[in-house]
Amino acid sequence: MRSQSLVKGLALLSISALLFSTMGVLIRLASHSVDNTTIVFMRNLTGTLLLLPFALLQGASFFKTDKFYMHAWRAIVGLIAMYGFFYAIAHLPLSNAMVFTYSSPVFIPLVAWLFLKERISGWMLLAAGIGLLGVMLVSKPNEGLFNWLSLVGLSSSFLAAMAFVTVRALTQTEPATRIVFYFCLISTVISAIPMYWSWRLLSLHELGYVIGAGTLATLSQVCLSKAYGYAPAGKIGPANYLAIIFAGLWAWLLWDERPDRLAIIGMMLIFIALLLCLPREKAAPTPLD
Repeated sequence: MRSQSLVKGLALLSISALLFSTMGVLIRLASHSVDNTTIVFMRNLTGTLLLLPFALLQGASFFKTDKFYMHAWRAIVGLIAMYGFFYAIAHLPLSNAMVFTYSSPVFIPLVAWLFLKERISGWMLLAAGIGLLGVMLVSKPNEGLFNWLSLVGLSSSFLAAMAFVTVRALTQTEPATRIVFYFCLISTVISAIPMYWSWRLLSLHELGYVIGAGTLATLSQVCLSKAYGYAPAGKIGPANYLAIIFAGLWAWLLWDERPDRLAIIGMMLIFIALLLCLPREKAAPTPLD
């Protein structure tokens, strides 16, 4: 089992958020001409092909696991969440889509308590609450947050929280690359089914978008899996909120969407939520440190 480190967990989860927000930009660009079913399938196929050579080099031992049912569960709930997230990215302003994508930390302490019996402290709830408030200010709630897409986004967030907590459980015995590989492999097989009705040849620029998105998503997943191996899901979950800031920066650079005063306040609240996690680790290190 990997030694615990809240700082390393937060750092890796922050890198994961940066990669994922960049992936969101590519998905937005691809969605102008590529349907959601194809984007999801290509994202998973790209991840599988990227990790397959590494898996084969590791030999048969890489594929051996007594947690296949957990890998399958993580892939199923994660894939459903992915369909919802990608749909939101295609149909909502980028910041609004990301607020749904990264509202999952709100659910993580509850899911971690239900499935992993991790303790929910007032400190965790405070950090999650402040982070959620910051997310709402950055996203500038409008009609896009309160129509039927809200149900899609929030449902995907809850499923993503379940997937994240399952990753936390898997990291106790499974290496990050195996976790991501089985997620991509199982998701590729399942998402290939609807491609029977959606398959078509993609242009070069469309391929560039979807392959790029799949590559960034895979790297993001590796960082995320490693992060949850370093720290409890309930403690580092707020680091996901950084993706809102990264998405805002991308939107500013690419589409000249500039943050207003409320967005700046929201960003400050997000950082406060992250900082609330750090002193607890220093004041009360675990025996594994």
